[in-house]
Amino acid sequence: DASHNNINVVNDDDGSLIRATLAHPHYREGNAMEGRSRAIFLVATYGEGEPTDNAQQFVEMMKSKSGIRDIYKLEDSPGLISVDSCVRMGVEVDEDGEEEKKNDSGSSLSNDMVLDRSFLRDLDFAVFGLGNKQYEHYNNMSRFMDASLAKCGASRIAPLGLGDDDDDLEGDFENWKDNVLWPALTEKFVKGGAADALAAARKDNDVLELPECPYEVEYLKDGASKKVDLDMIQTSSKHYVQAMDCPIVASRELRDPSDPGSTVHMEIDISKHMSSLKYQTADNLGILPKNDSALVKLVAKSLGFDLDQLFHLIPSAEESATKHTLPFPTPCTVRDCLERYCDLTGSPRRSDLKQLAPYARDEMDRKALLRMSSKEGKSEYKEKIVEAHVGIGDIVTRLCPSIVCPLEHFIMVCPRLQPRYYTISSSSTVHPKTIHITYALLESEKKNGGKFTGLCSGHLSSLSKGDMVRVFVRDSTFRLPKQPERPIIMIGPGTGIAPMRAILQERSYERKSIGDAQGPNILYFGCKNRTSDYIYRDELEAFSDEGTITELHLAFSREQAEKVYVQHLLAQRGAETWKLIDDGKASIFVCGAVKMGADVDHTLQDIIAQHGGMSREKAKAYLGKLQTAGRFVQELWS
Repeated sequence: DASHNNINVVNDDDGSLIRATLAHPHYREGNAMEGRSRAIFLVATYGEGEPTDNAQQFVEMMKSKSGIRDIYKLEDSPGLISVDSCVRMGVEVDEDGEEEKKNDSGSSLSNDMVLDRSFLRDLDFAVFGLGNKQYEHYNNMSRFMDASLAKCGASRIAPLGLGDDDDDLEGDFENWKDNVLWPALTEKFVKGGAADALAAARKDNDVLELPECPYEVEYLKDGASKKVDLDMIQTSSKHYVQAMDCPIVASRELRDPSDPGSTVHMEIDISKHMSSLKYQTADNLGILPKNDSALVKLVAKSLGFDLDQLFHLIPSAEESATKHTLPFPTPCTVRDCLERYCDLTGSPRRSDLKQLAPYARDEMDRKALLRMSSKEGKSEYKEKIVEAHVGIGDIVTRLCPSIVCPLEHFIMVCPRLQPRYYTISSSSTVHPKTIHITYALLESEKKNGGKFTGLCSGHLSSLSKGDMVRVFVRDSTFRLPKQPERPIIMIGPGTGIAPMRAILQERSYERKSIGDAQGPNILYFGCKNRTSDYIYRDELEAFSDEGTITELHLAFSREQAEKVYVQHLLAQRGAETWKLIDDGKASIFVCGAVKMGADVDHTLQDIIAQHGGMSREKAKAYLGKLQTAGRFVQELWS
């Protein structure tokens, strides 16, 4: 996302002298008076260093214009070529992960690969990244954005800021904003007495006032209807419109009854939505969960909402001329609003608590919210909100019951309920009319003795055959090699088996057509014990018996004194693995937890270094080339 800032000297309620307009990266509006644009880019990184869905098109354009084709190697990118360069040459990575030289005998690269140093010459910018250090490619997209904007001629206002969601993302942003961004903006844009006015405004900014709201609620009478204007829905909320209600046709427990946990196989019928829900093998399925109906009733009772009331959300007068301003489609009932669009159970951020504070009538409630939203209250916030699994639903119904908030204000303050993504565990060739998923029920004990249940897994576990679930399809990075004779190495312990099951179904179908011409399929699977949580055991053994699985390596971590994981089995077969990768041009697919993914990554680097005769640095670069070529793919979760 990008915040485009028209820099005006104004005295806003928050003490700021710079007013920002939030914009999607597709939109770029210049300052007609000064001929320059200013933008602060807030950039998240998805998966293994990739752009989020709504930034994909913008990132592709910036790769083209900046010449940075390898987003994992931002320094000295081999594809950088100046517009006035006389020599047209470059380096590409082919699908084998090897360098492919372009000749310089007069043939030139396409215009899209030529660096345009003047493309953004009229832009002043700063970038802040939203990342998580558990992932290897930490804040990769923000680093790319910062580098590519500069290479296209934009002028950097402030150094790149990096936020770590595994620690304190908001704290990182506040530190960057206060100590890096604001001083830079003040020096560049705020002149003379305006700087003194800024300091005075901040000093006087202790008085709480009811915030302005960008929305208005129009309650509709029975039978009344309003047309949904999709152009008014925020682009980040497009999944609310794209998702379809589909029936569950099968659901079964995969673990043995002796195991205290739960892993479920679920099949969803998409036959009535084939055009919008068409998928490829091992794509991702987005699921829109619903809040528990009992919690929804409590929230409505506490805030005085009528759950059956139908309403239409419209932009306020100031926002009425702007597209993409509404957070979800209406008309809908208040019940649908609270169940489907408001995140009532996720831990709110400290900034959310600050926004809630003005609505608390009781001074103690208000002070508690403000204290935990402050820098000084980070420890209390972590203990009482994050670690206690407290959501906004708990706050308005139990912890701060004095909160009085009109519906439109609650919609503004409450975070949106986000989709959860599951890697599809079925082949689109074998099962074109159904989508299979494999999910683990997330449960843990709260400090107060209660039970915390993951929102989406809890929602799915409450559904039975015939019930409807709202879903949409998103592309994944898992793609079978175009050459079926090439080997596939699959590493998927636990529910990470999901895409591997889909791939094996596809390879089994393919094998019946081409027979022995298909390359080997090697699977590494791990769990605690073969008798309790060896999920899909019958299917995996059947794939082995028919010859689709060439090698099945099983790591049962609790069956011996020393724990054994998939990376240990992989290391034991280092020589064979290197031969498959280097000689056989194997693809490597990894799915599971971030820690496992990091361990597998390091093991592969060890194998490449030892058996490929490389230094550790070159082995890491080799693996990076495989990733760029789509031959090393990881889908991990924290």
